[in-house]
Amino acid sequence: MVLCIGHATYDVVIPVSSFPKENTKNRIDGKSICCGGGPAANAAYLLAKWGVETFFSGLVGDDFEARVIEKEFEHVGVKLNYFIKDIDYKTTKSYVIVNTSNASRTSLACQNEIKYIDDINIGIKPDIILIDGQEFELSKQVIEDNPQAKVVIDAGRCIDKVIDLCKISDYIVCSKEFAEDYTKSKNLDDMFNILKRDFSAEIVITLESDGCAYYDNEVKIISAIPTDAIDTTGAGDIFHGAFVYGLTKGWDMYHILSFANTTSSLSVTKITGRKSIFPLKVVEDTYEELRRRNIY
Repeated sequence: MVLCIGHATYDVVIPVSSFPKENTKNRIDGKSICCGGGPAANAAYLLAKWGVETFFSGLVGDDFEARVIEKEFEHVGVKLNYFIKDIDYKTTKSYVIVNTSNASRTSLACQNEIKYIDDINIGIKPDIILIDGQEFELSKQVIEDNPQAKVVIDAGRCIDKVIDLCKISDYIVCSKEFAEDYTKSKNLDDMFNILKRDFSAEIVITLESDGCAYYDNEVKIISAIPTDAIDTTGAGDIFHGAFVYGLTKGWDMYHILSFANTTSSLSVTKITGRKSIFPLKVVEDTYEELRRRNIY
């Protein structure tokens, strides 16, 4: 059983063939695509879609956007016992401009206020807890209440609350940006030396199109598979979801990370984050083919 705690958003993804110039009128290549988003939320969606018993806890408003997110979760079987809809809160909306010619994306988040879940009792005993730093107090409490659980943090931003949660996590799967900001270095060896010094967790650094790095007696890089990328929205979230899936299977770290690389690499070939999560069978077949070709 997995519990994902964090941010749920409503994404409006706008594909364009080139980034618009300021003070111009533009036509988009296709329709904008709307769906749920957010780091822990996308990971929960993937896990449930792939058959893992998954709960999600996060805060949304009592509005149209929240109902879309709720229906998406229900469609794949995410359990929503701790999914909180607050009538006095508006669900965060993100407008994502995707340049399909080079897969770059520019995100504009609309969050009228910052509000967190309070006074909630999480009554389950998860085997794995995935957090993204959004619900700091709730995450701390759940980790304290479940010492038996493995804790994975999606460390995207180098802020105090995320750093504090890293100190009580078993796996820190962080962005290259987080690692560089925290260590004040762009050298991978230095990054791992400092992160391993300051945290007791296993460290993984995602490297975007270059794959990911981990430490096994030395720093090792697992390359991403080459793809014709058109949209990187949610690729990191999807990597984290696949990482947790590997943990549920008891795989070794190389297997987990190469499988997560495969999953996120496939995702960038489709528009949007949540809608670019491939069925498990497709990812498994792709991964086995890569292994037959000695790529993994």
